[in-house]
This record gives sequence, structure tokens and C-alpha cells, in this order.
Amino acid sequence: MADEPLVLGIETSCDETGVGIVRGTTLLADAVASSVDTHARFGGVVPEIASRAHLEAMVPTIERALKEAGVGARDLDGIAVTAGPGLAGALLVGVSAAKAYAYALNKPLYGVNHLASHICVDQLEHGPLPEPTMALLVSGGHSSLLLAPDITSDVRPLGATIDDAAGEAFDKIARVLHLGFPGGPVIDRLAKEGDPKAIAFPRGLSGPRDPAYDFSFSGLKTSVARWIEAKRAAGEDVPVRDVAASFQEAVVDVLTRKAVRACKDEGVGHLMIGGGVAANSRLRALAEERCERAGIRLRVPRPGLCTDNGAMVAALGAEMVARNRPASDLELSADSSLPVTEPHVPGAHSHTHDHVHEISKDNLYS
Repeated sequence: MADEPLVLGIETSCDETGVGIVRGTTLLADAVASSVDTHARFGGVVPEIASRAHLEAMVPTIERALKEAGVGARDLDGIAVTAGPGLAGALLVGVSAAKAYAYALNKPLYGVNHLASHICVDQLEHGPLPEPTMALLVSGGHSSLLLAPDITSDVRPLGATIDDAAGEAFDKIARVLHLGFPGGPVIDRLAKEGDPKAIAFPRGLSGPRDPAYDFSFSGLKTSVARWIEAKRAAGEDVPVRDVAASFQEAVVDVLTRKAVRACKDEGVGHLMIGGGVAANSRLRALAEERCERAGIRLRVPRPGLCTDNGAMVAALGAEMVARNRPASDLELSADSSLPVTEPHVPGAHSHTHDHVHEISKDNLYS
């Protein structure tokens, strides 16, 4: 284990400041500072508030992670950071911090892809990823089916949402039901007490002529909202638990059905589910049921590793180091629309940082 790369990962793509430290595929620390409560007042993430929260939380969260891992900053073999996709301002805070630490410590820098990190985090719980890996990524900003022959260099998109992402639909329906933000956890909780067959909500892009692996949740969202509005207009009580259960069932039905189909079509015997919506209990249960029936092995990280976190960035960074992938330049910049086909952003040339004054480094990291 001592020979495996020790990497610190920084994640700031949205509203959570995540710092993780891994050695190889072993998680040593996972520190998170969330600003979700601040955003809840506005019913969604406010980019400027998220950026400021990252600025305030960055150094304390890094220090907490180092202390939790029991390592010093000088012990690190590399610094990994989410370079995209995500909110531009939020990403810039993380990238700037990672560049500063890499520069001062004279450590290699790895700008990595947020979506690829969500796949790689499963290594921390279930061991090395099979190659290829089929991944269903579902979050507030993404709903994607990805085939990853090599998580560090070859990630292929098979399908994605053409409008609202699954997590976004959860948040919007929770808002219509006056359940607050974020909507996923509360809908999941209420759905357990409701009837998933009570209301026949539509399944988007599930017809024989529809794209096999793409997703659409905008029509479902509109259908649910209109159903609720009709009830209220008629002066009737809205059966919140049944609405939650029926809506949730429509989402996870489509997600799992298309994911299993992709595995069968591509001849892949494993399915990995990641992203914040992967914490949904019904998604996990239905995926397990359908994968078992199809002879597919399901890999889903524990809920704490499904939401955005620094551990997933560190995991992918450690894999980059282990496979001798080129480090990023200190000119690395944030890319809010970084495509998933780019698991990391390699540099055009390397930096030795020999001109960094040793006294400055000692002052910063003694």
C-alpha cells in the first residue's frame, strides 16, 4: 500500500466543497463543506453564492482532510481537481486552489473530469473497475449512459438527457409540492409511504422509435405539475405521497430499463451507477432487481460517495498517477462544458517549479 500513489482531490463543481485523500484505491479522508442550506432559501443553487462559499471553505476543508488522513501536504504524490463540467465560477475556485498547492509543494497537477470521477469513485468501495465499465450517471445536472474501456483515457457517451436531468426533475417536482430544496431526499422518503402505481405518469423516450439510450424528463415533470395543479384547482387535496411514489417510479423505471438494455447490447456484464440520484433507495432497489434478472453485476457506491465529493476526484487522480498519465500544466483552466470524452486535461509540457523559493514553501507548509 505504501507504494501506491497518495493523491489529494478537490471538487467544487457546484455547491459542495469536497476534499478527499486516497492512497491507490483506499480512501483515507473525505471532508465536505456544503452550502446547500444557504441555497435552499432560493429554491436552487445560486452560482455566486456557491463560489464565495468555496472560497471561505477551501483551506479549512483541505486542512481537515489532511488531519483526518494523518498525512502532511509534502507527503502527497499529486493534486487532482475537477476542471469541469460544472459552474464556471465554482470550478475556478477549486482549480485556482489546486494550482496554488501544486506550485508551492512542487507536485504534479491533474485536472480531471467530474463525470469520470463519479465513475472512478466506485473503486474506493468495490475495488478496481472492470474494463469496460458501463456507467449510469444521474445527478442534478446530468443523466448519462457511458461506456468506459479505460476510465483515464477512453470514456464513450452512449446516451444523455435531451432536456431536464433526473435530479433536476426531482427538485422541480419537490418545489411544486412545496417540499423544499433539495428535492431528491424528501421525495425518496415520502415515496416509501405512497403507491407507485397510483398515478400513471408518462415514461419519456420509451417508445420503439425513440433513441435507445437518451433520456427526457421534461414531459414527465410537466405532466406531474399539471396533475397537481388540476387537483388544487378542483379544491381537492393532493396525495403527496402517492404523487412522490408515482413520479419517482416513472424516473427510475426509465433509467434502469435503458441502462440494462445498454449492458445487453454492448455485451457488458457490469453496471455502475453514480451521481447524487444514485443515493435514491428505489433506484438502487429496482436496478438490483433488473440486473439480477439479466445476469448483470451491479456496483453502486454508498450514498455518501454518490453525491459530489473530493474522494472521487482523488480516486481518478490516483488512477492517473498509477497509469502514468501526463500531468496538467499550471496554465490549467476551468471548463464548464468539459466533455466526458476528456477524462482529464493533460498539459502540453511539464513544469519543474524549481524557481519556487524554498523559504516561501516552508512558510506555507512547514
